[in-house]
Amino acid sequence: MSAPEKDDVTVVHLMRHGEVENPDGVLYGRLAGYHLSELGRRMADRVGEHLAPRDITHVVASPLERAQETAEPIAKAHGLDIATDERLIEAENVFQGKTFGIGDGALRRPANWKHVVNPFKPSWGEPYVEQVIRMMGALNAAKDAARGHEAVLVSHQLPIWIVRSYVEKRRLWHDPRKRQCTLASLTTFTYRGDRIVSVGYSEPARDLVPAHLLAGAKPVKGKGKAFGA
Repeated sequence: MSAPEKDDVTVVHLMRHGEVENPDGVLYGRLAGYHLSELGRRMADRVGEHLAPRDITHVVASPLERAQETAEPIAKAHGLDIATDERLIEAENVFQGKTFGIGDGALRRPANWKHVVNPFKPSWGEPYVEQVIRMMGALNAAKDAARGHEAVLVSHQLPIWIVRSYVEKRRLWHDPRKRQCTLASLTTFTYRGDRIVSVGYSEPARDLVPAHLLAGAKPVKGKGKAFGA
């Protein structure tokens, strides 16, 4: 690869935050006050170490505390400040603040059934298309800011999975249990110029992630209630 071609390659890592302290098992969504657990901080540190040798010149996070805290070790390793981009925020959800588990929670109440009638939109929250628009905007802004280098954006599971599905030309509606977007994972977009040429996925902190929260794991009653975060 010649020097001009190399300089035209930009890498943007879209990272999901680490585990959150959430003893009540609520779907915390965009609520303030939800911070990383001790395990979540270990996950963030692990990814910070993993990315330390990389050519990171730009670090951005969702405004929510769990994303900002996840970004800290990465920014520190590269001597960077954390920028905040509202477009990286969690998807809006009408069940925010409620429990949403197996055999309990919000879906036991008939008044809430109207919110789950259309999984294609989805009817319970922010439309998938709107998530694509804002997430693509955040990705492209980071690509421009880090052109010829690498950027890290810390966001949330659903928006990350939706924008990846869009780029990979998959349908946007899906089974949430099958999202490949584990806690503290990296979904990596490689640009040549202004065009995405590849998408990769890695889990630098996989050994720290509880088994029931890994992609494809079967739900366990009383565990993992606050999915989609």
